[in-house]
Amino acid sequence: MSVITPELISRFDVPGPRYTSYPTADRFVEAFNEAQYIQTLQMRQMGAVGHPQPLSLYVHIPFCESLCYYCACNKIITKHKDRAAGYLHHLRQEVELHTRHLGRGHAVSQLHLGGGTPTFLSDAQLQQLMDLLRQHFELVPGGEYSVEVDPRTVSEQRLAVLADLGFNRLSFGVQDFDPAVQKAVHRLQPAESVFALVDASRRLGFESVNIDLIYGLPMQTPESFDRTLAQVQRLRPDRIALYAYAHLPERFKPQRRIHAEDLPTGAAKVAMLARSLEALTEAGYVYIGMDHFALPDDALAVAKRQGRLHRNFQGYSTQADGDLIALGVSAIGRVGSTYSQNAKTLEEYGDLLDQGHFPVVRGLVLSRDDLIRRSVIMAIMCQGHLQYEAINLSWLIDFKTLFAPEMRQLQDLQSQGLVKLSDAGIQVTDLGWFFVRGVAMVFDRYVQAEHQRSRFSKII
Repeated sequence: MSVITPELISRFDVPGPRYTSYPTADRFVEAFNEAQYIQTLQMRQMGAVGHPQPLSLYVHIPFCESLCYYCACNKIITKHKDRAAGYLHHLRQEVELHTRHLGRGHAVSQLHLGGGTPTFLSDAQLQQLMDLLRQHFELVPGGEYSVEVDPRTVSEQRLAVLADLGFNRLSFGVQDFDPAVQKAVHRLQPAESVFALVDASRRLGFESVNIDLIYGLPMQTPESFDRTLAQVQRLRPDRIALYAYAHLPERFKPQRRIHAEDLPTGAAKVAMLARSLEALTEAGYVYIGMDHFALPDDALAVAKRQGRLHRNFQGYSTQADGDLIALGVSAIGRVGSTYSQNAKTLEEYGDLLDQGHFPVVRGLVLSRDDLIRRSVIMAIMCQGHLQYEAINLSWLIDFKTLFAPEMRQLQDLQSQGLVKLSDAGIQVTDLGWFFVRGVAMVFDRYVQAEHQRSRFSKII
């Protein structure tokens, strides 16, 4: 692999989108309203003749018992468990609105409960939620049904309840095993408890266990993160999500409790990423791309080998590039060529539902240009390469003519060793994977037009 030079680090130490969608959520507009969302659902229903592609479902549970200083999620800090009862009532209203316009019994092959902390809900409340979803949708055998788990909120008995409810994949939020880092971000959890829970998950038969890690947190160094990586290798989860911390205190109030002087430098963050790649690949993990690793027999690694990898609002996925129904406060969904987002406050979300309205408050109808660029960006982000002919045939365009300015920018990236250009297509190099967001940004019409990217996290 080529050497990552200080000059290269300096050049790409800039903000950029994560491309869980294109266009990105900051492009959503309030002009996209409930009427457009209903029309989109009805269009899907009218087209659902024969065997339509299964849906994905995302349910956002916003509650957390304590505040993690790094968190940029939409969450509500409370120890009052009774608040969840009213939220489940509103989720029922939202699900019923969907089936009124979409129809009942659509197949679902992927379900994800995120947050916040989904395990804030009691066992009975989780049962209530799953019963609700099964009453309105068909969760098909062999699907991926996952839930985010805060290790501080579960026991082996709770994991057994999750298994009985039909979940077959767990994602544990660990972030870092170092006590000094945990203290700096207000998330203390002994490594021993995580190891015990992962062991229990295996005994209970969960198909895949994911561990979330974050590099770039306060008090981290490349050496301290090496120790966390060594513990993760002993833990040997099926998947690892390795995220770069995005320090945006002007946007996310909890991050103001993190002192900027305690954060590692850009060079240290790149060292953590480089050493993580080396350590985890030597341990037998397949580097899926950007922030995901998986053992070779995990479905994510298999999907990458077979060219079936996709990227959606939850990151890399084996789920086909289809419709995502998003439920809950602030949840973002995709139906057809539209994106939509629910109200971000619990009050507005509940008020709209109580009035009989969808809680959709903004979104976007994608243009033809958006759709073409999305296909290019996702090919880069998921496969690391694209063939001009495939894009030309899919969209009836001439790639090199339409993207002539972008091709000139790619020449510069080629000179940096990040991509290889040929008569047939574009290939991201091993070095380029460190900066794959930067490669994808070349094709982002909105970013290129603005030259102002402070709204995004940094690429490294």
